[in-house]
Amino acid sequence: MRETPSQTAGPYLHIGMTDAAGPALIGSRMRRDGARGEAVTLVGRVIDGDGAPVTDALIELWQPDAEGRFPPGSDPSLSNLGRAACDDEGCYMFETVRPGAVPGAGAPHGAMMIYARGMNRALHLRCYFEGDPANAGDPLLRAAGARARTLIARRDGAVWRLDIRLQGANETAFLDV
Repeated sequence: MRETPSQTAGPYLHIGMTDAAGPALIGSRMRRDGARGEAVTLVGRVIDGDGAPVTDALIELWQPDAEGRFPPGSDPSLSNLGRAACDDEGCYMFETVRPGAVPGAGAPHGAMMIYARGMNRALHLRCYFEGDPANAGDPLLRAAGARARTLIARRDGAVWRLDIRLQGANETAFLDV
């Protein structure tokens, strides 16, 4: 009996999965005109352990609307799911709204998954927002200790920034789900 190699994601994640190569079913522009709540542009870079950009990563963002609701009953001008392909610098961007708190789910946040070539499964993390008073009581952020800072987007001019480091010093705190 011979061993067979494990299957990894990619390298063609962008094709048909995002709006990077043209119109797609799910894109990075989650909010439309009339969406309720604070408009947010979330940007960041995905980098590997050596600090090099991960140019073939696909990021998914799942989040509630500004009132903390998911369909049915959520804001019809907001898609609760977005996908963004990283560019040649490893950068991604989502146009969305600041999520509201889901009852019983801690501080307001979006759930993110990262797919990239060479990975056997997606990496999971959360995106919280700096300055939210509910962050102090969030059980996941408390459990992450000093690494909680890797899950908190910070205002950077007109955008919110959350850089994601896949390994090494300052590695993002990924969730074991």
